[in-house]
Parts: sequence; structure tokens; C-alpha cells
Amino acid sequence: MNRSFLSSPKGLVGRVRRIETESCSSAEPAQDCSSLCSFFLLLLLVSSIFLISSLAVMATDEPVLAVKLDSAITPASDDIVSAAIQDAESGNYQAILIILDTPGGGLTETFSIIDQVERTSLPVIGYVYPDGAKAWSAGTLILMSSDVAAMAPHTIIGSAQPVQLSPTGGTTPINDSKTINAIVAMIEEKAKKHGRNSTAAREFVLSNLNLNADDAKKFGSIEYVSPDPQDLLRQVNGLRVKNVTLSTNSSEVIFFEPPLNLQFLKLLSDPMIAGLLILVGLYGIIFGLSSPGWGAEAFGVMSLALGLIGQGFDVNLGGLFLMLVGVALILVELHSHSFGILAAAGLICITIGSILLIPTSYPQWYVPGEYQRSLAAAFILPSLILTAFLAFAVYKIARIRFAPPVIGMIVGEEAEALDRLAPEGYVSFQGEYWKAEAEETVEKGEKVMIVGKDGAVLKVRRK
Repeated sequence: MNRSFLSSPKGLVGRVRRIETESCSSAEPAQDCSSLCSFFLLLLLVSSIFLISSLAVMATDEPVLAVKLDSAITPASDDIVSAAIQDAESGNYQAILIILDTPGGGLTETFSIIDQVERTSLPVIGYVYPDGAKAWSAGTLILMSSDVAAMAPHTIIGSAQPVQLSPTGGTTPINDSKTINAIVAMIEEKAKKHGRNSTAAREFVLSNLNLNADDAKKFGSIEYVSPDPQDLLRQVNGLRVKNVTLSTNSSEVIFFEPPLNLQFLKLLSDPMIAGLLILVGLYGIIFGLSSPGWGAEAFGVMSLALGLIGQGFDVNLGGLFLMLVGVALILVELHSHSFGILAAAGLICITIGSILLIPTSYPQWYVPGEYQRSLAAAFILPSLILTAFLAFAVYKIARIRFAPPVIGMIVGEEAEALDRLAPEGYVSFQGEYWKAEAEETVEKGEKVMIVGKDGAVLKVRRK
């Protein structure tokens, strides 16, 4: 083939003209020229269709799978993230979007999520969303460990200093150097790995630094500020992460729906719900054994089991033992009538056990002080309400037991006949219905005077 022909436009034009001249001026029929033109048109049409199809394939971006962590990080959270990553890796997804709105949670589950983020071959984008959301404590660790970190406007990250509840109801920071140094080293290393501000990461832990979206981007703690997931995907389009160039300009965001068993586990593993289920279960057992026949004990056992499942069976044995002792003391009180002494001791045991079971102790739980106080109130309040109820019941029982004999007080009192007493019927005395026997016939509605009492029957006469 002549190279000058391929490279020269003039050669090409001349060749085409020569073909046209030779073809149309020859002795061959005119349809040969028409067939040649049709062939070129068909070739042009096929080429155009192929080019348009190629451009369509290039313009169709693969979707992004989004998974929400919008409550406390619980034993169900890492299972949900694991299921989402498996779904994304086996499906036609090019990235994973973890949407954070969490006060923190279980440290073991947080470490598990971070390990999964680092092990997956897909890019992981951490995104604090929606407007007004927060990613405190464990949530900050997850964000700093993401391949790409982003926040919606008016969101907050930080408050990563470990704290514990104090006896006065407040919170005190944990200053153990071994604990603090471990968390600081980890969050600094995650920040350095992704090119973020390691000093700010350090201050998240040491001084409970909090940053809004604009300041976090300004100080290099995150890379993007975006009002919604679709806008975020347009911003990260073309970014190279984990040897993958993101093509997300027109990607669809598909939200991961956990299977039914994980949704149920997520509900149970909420620390407040799990704790209340344990308390309801214990009190259900108490009322069931004290008043058999209503099924309260079966309901109590079921609630207790669900609460323990929600806590991941990671229960403080001392707290659980105290609560069981409290249940036993209350049951003994119901059958021994010690004027509330055993019941009070039992309620104290249950209350202390509830405090020990509050899932806020570090390092098992990694949440800010305000969240810990809310959990403490939710756990202790039912015990206090039951304490007040039992105290009122004990007071009423004691009042009845220490009251003077009734017969000496009702003789000479006035009652009203509810029936025609001839001679027996019913009378109303101080709002109560009594069976009465009259010395003579008394019509309904007449006033009578009590003159004596024979067992449960009042002796009356017309007043």
C-alpha cells in the first residue's frame, strides 16, 4: 500500500475523484456507480452505530453502594458493613459510600469496620451526612480510616477522648497513658496514611477537638464538603483511589438494605433497647412468679433473652448477678412480708446492677459523655419508678396492718340501705358495699345505724 496515499489528503481526494470518473465514464452500467455509493453509505452507517455504542458505554458509570451507620456502633453494625462490602464486591459497583451519623459505640465493632474498610479492594468514601449529623468518637475513627473523607455542611466530627461516668452523674476523662497513647497512635497513623492533618487527628483524642465541615476541610482533616451524595460523586469523579480511577460523574447511589435478620439484630443491639429489655425481663419474672397464671414470667424470660442477644452476650457478670439477687430478694419479700426491707434491698441490687450494665465503659464502648448520661438515665429510671411504686404499696399495706380494729370504729356510724332489708340486704358505708342484717324491715334509701358486726355482716337498725 502507498504510505503517501494514506497520509496525504490530496492523494485521498484525487483517488476518490479518479474512482468516480473512471466508474461513471466507463462502459459499465450506471448501477455499478450506484452500488459503490451504497456500499460506502452502509460502511459509514455501521461505523457511526459502533461509535455511538462505544460512547454510550463510556458514559454509563457504574453505581456506588451506600451503607448507613446512623445510630450507635453496635454488634450489628460491623455485620451490616461486612454484608454491604460483600454485596459491592460481588456486584457491579465501583465504590462504597459509608454514611455516618453516629455518637460512637462499641470499640471492638469499630476496629472490625476499619479492618474491613482497609481490606476491601473497592474505594471507600466516608461521608458525614445529612445536614446536622455528627460522627463523634468511634465515628471519627471510621471517617479518618476511609479512603476518601467528606462532610455535609453544618456537620460535626471530633469528641474522641475516652470518658467514663463519675459517681456524681458527670463524666471524667480517662487519662491512662496506655489507653490514650494507643488511640492517639492509631488515629494519627490513619490520618497520615490518607494524607490528612495528623495534628488535628491527635487533638480529637487529647482535647476533644470538634470541627465543622468547613474547618475540617480547611485544616486538612477531610477532602470534600458536599451537600448531598450525588454532588459528592461528581466532585470525586476522576480521583484515583486504591489503583482505581473513579468514574462517578453520573453514577447512581444505591442504598444497601440489610437482610431481615440484620435489621432485627440492629434493633435489638441498640444499647438503650437492649438494656430496657433486660430490665423488663427481670421485672416480668418477678411479677410472673408472684402472680402465676398471667404469663408474665414467660414474657420476662423472652425479654431477658432478647436483651442479652442485643448486648452480644458481652454482659458484666457482676451486674447480672446483682440483678438476679435483687429479683430473688423481691420475691422473698412478697412471701415473707418483712415490711419492705427485703424489697428495698432487692431494688438497690437491681439499680446497682443496671448501672454496671450500662454499655459505656471504655474500651468496650467509645462514646461521648452526653450519650453516656442519656443511657444511664434510661437504665436507672425504670428502677426508680418501680422503687416508688413498691414504696407506695408497702406504705398502704403497713397502714392497713397497723390500723386499729374496725369494729370499734364503725359502731354508731351511719349507712344507707341499697336494698330493701327484710331483714337482709346491702348497705353503703363510706363508699363500700356491705352485707347487712336489720332488726326490722328497712326500705331502700333509708338511713340506718350500725349497731354491731358478725363476721362480714353488719348489724343495723333504722335511724
